[in-house]
Amino acid sequence: MPQVSVVTPSYREAENIPVLFERLKTALAGLDWELIVVDDDSPDGTADIARKIAQSDKRMRVIQRLDRRGLSGAVIEGMLASSAPILAVIDSDLQHDEKILPQMIRRFETDPRTELVIGSRYATGGGVGEFKSNRAAYSRVATRLGNMVTKTHVADPMSGFFAVRRETFMQVAHKLSNEGFKILFDMLASSPRPLVVAEIPYEFGERVHGESKLDTAVAWQYVELLLDILIGRLIPVRMIKFGIVGLSGVVISLGTVWILYSIFGENFDLSQAIATFMGMTWNYFLNNLFTFKDRRQTGWGILVGLLSFYAVCSVGAVANVGAAGYFFHQRHWAWGISSISGILVGMVWNYAVSSRITWGQRRK
Repeated sequence: MPQVSVVTPSYREAENIPVLFERLKTALAGLDWELIVVDDDSPDGTADIARKIAQSDKRMRVIQRLDRRGLSGAVIEGMLASSAPILAVIDSDLQHDEKILPQMIRRFETDPRTELVIGSRYATGGGVGEFKSNRAAYSRVATRLGNMVTKTHVADPMSGFFAVRRETFMQVAHKLSNEGFKILFDMLASSPRPLVVAEIPYEFGERVHGESKLDTAVAWQYVELLLDILIGRLIPVRMIKFGIVGLSGVVISLGTVWILYSIFGENFDLSQAIATFMGMTWNYFLNNLFTFKDRRQTGWGILVGLLSFYAVCSVGAVANVGAAGYFFHQRHWAWGISSISGILVGMVWNYAVSSRITWGQRRK
C-alpha cells in the first residue's frame, strides 16, 4: 500500500500528464506514492498516454470514465479507488507547485491532529501569479462566499491543491456532490464539525499546454454548489433549475398563443394546443442544456428524449388540471391558490419522472 495517493482529474491533458508524472518523481523521491489519473474520456488520448506510462511504472494508475464529466466526481472516484492513508489532489495542468507536496505530507506526521493540509495561494507567502484581474476578482469573491458557509474558515477554501487523511475524507464522502469543480470547498462545508487544517503557501503557476477550464459554466457550478449546501437538503437544486426553465416555458407558451390567436382569429383551441407543444419543446431543449447538462442527450437521443418528455409532460398536464380542480371544487380554495397548487403538482411530476425516464440514462 502506498503512503500517499496523488489524485489528478484530467480532460484534454495529454501533453501535461507525462510532465506531471516526472515532476512528482522528483518531488516525492524517497516516499512510497502513486499517481491516479482520473480521465473523463478525453478525445486527445490522455488516458492512453497515462496507461502507456503505467505499463513501465507501477506508480501510475488510470481510471477512464465513460459518459461522466466533472472534476469533483473524478476526484471522489480517484480517492475511493485508493487504499493509501494520505490522499492528495493536484490539477493536471501543472499550475500547482508539486514541490510543496512533501511539506504537506510531513505536516500529518509532525502534527497527528492535522486532518487537512491545503496548498494556499492566499496564505502569507503565497500568490496567484499572472492571474488576469477579472479571474482574481472572481476568486476573491468566491473565497468570501465560501467562508460564509463553511464551519472551517481558511485563507483559500477554493484551492484545488490539498491533502487529507483517508478517515477524514470517508467521514464526508457520502455528503459530497459529484457535480461542480470545488471539491475542497465541498469537503469543508459538508463536514459536521470544524476540521483541523494547515495551509502551506505556494505561487500559482501558468498553464503551459491545453486550455483553461475556467469559464461562466464553472462559475455557475459554484453557485449551484452554494445553493446545494444551503437548501439542497430541503429542495434539490436541480428541481429549482427545472422550475426556472418551466417559468420561461410559460412565457414562451403565452407569447405563442398571442401570436397564433391573432393569426387564426377565433380558433383559440388550436392556438393553445400549438403553444403547449411549443412550451414543452422549449422546456426540453433548455433543460437538456441547463438542468441536466451532465446527462445531456445528443444525436438521435435528442429525438427520443423529446418524445419521452412530451409523454411525461402530457401526464403532468392532466395531474395539474386534476389537482387544481380538486382544490378548487372539493377544498374550496381560492382559484389563484388552486391554480398555483395544480402547477406545482404538475411540475413535481414532470421533474420526478423526466429525471428518471428522459434523462435517466444519457442516449447517444
